[in-house]
Amino acid sequence: MNEPTVVTAVPRAIQTNNLTRRFGTFTAVDAIDLSVDSGGIFGLLGPNGAGKTTTIKMLTTILKPTSGTAVIAGFDVAATPAQVRRTIGYVPQMLSADGALTAEENLVLSARLYGMKKRDWKERVSEALGFMSLSDVARKLVKTYSGGMIRRLELAQAMLHRPSVLFLDEPTIGLDPVARRMVWERLLAMKEKYGMTILITTHDMEEADRLCGGIAIMHHGRVAATGTPENLKASVGPGAGLHDVFVHYSGGSIEEGGNYRDVRKTRRTAHRLS
Repeated sequence: MNEPTVVTAVPRAIQTNNLTRRFGTFTAVDAIDLSVDSGGIFGLLGPNGAGKTTTIKMLTTILKPTSGTAVIAGFDVAATPAQVRRTIGYVPQMLSADGALTAEENLVLSARLYGMKKRDWKERVSEALGFMSLSDVARKLVKTYSGGMIRRLELAQAMLHRPSVLFLDEPTIGLDPVARRMVWERLLAMKEKYGMTILITTHDMEEADRLCGGIAIMHHGRVAATGTPENLKASVGPGAGLHDVFVHYSGGSIEEGGNYRDVRKTRRTAHRLS
């Protein structure tokens, strides 16, 4: 008699249940449920102030949830934050590369911070520079780089330790169209080559449509809609694009939303990247 086949369930890359974050009486993220399969690119969309960055900060253990749960690659962000940090990569909106160092030096520093052994990081650094098309400028100071080159270096830093899940907060903010598309190509290549799950926040509907297999739209701290780009467009009506989906579920336009502090932060980031 044949033994029954045992099927082991693969954990979701990201799973949240009633994830909530309050700041005093203000609820920034309100009981959200997210389920992200492994090996794809998932987009978190929404106006400024919708709760996207706060959500990422909880998922990357920077902020503790007020209530609810979040599990990343099988590890609970509240119960096992150290394991979560070892299994993720994170590229914030603000610059994370040191302009006073070369690309090679930035990567070596990242490798040491990740606790990688020298025999491993020497090969990884060389591979990452080649993968991001930075080998020719590896020993030039990062402060001489263009915005697109800096973003590719930051992606290289985040991928050195081969994270299971990579979080990117507005990965192409402030980049020109050519640099933006090159970053897109690298993200798609990273997903294919390393099998990473990538979660991005973005206001760029073309970016979301081009990269994301799944999308969640946030509004006032809650998830207003989830689905594939195709399903979400179909839910709005014939001929609808992601711009229409965004407006329909968030109740506003892509250009609107946020306050003076949001605008100042975004423009400062864009200026430093350019």
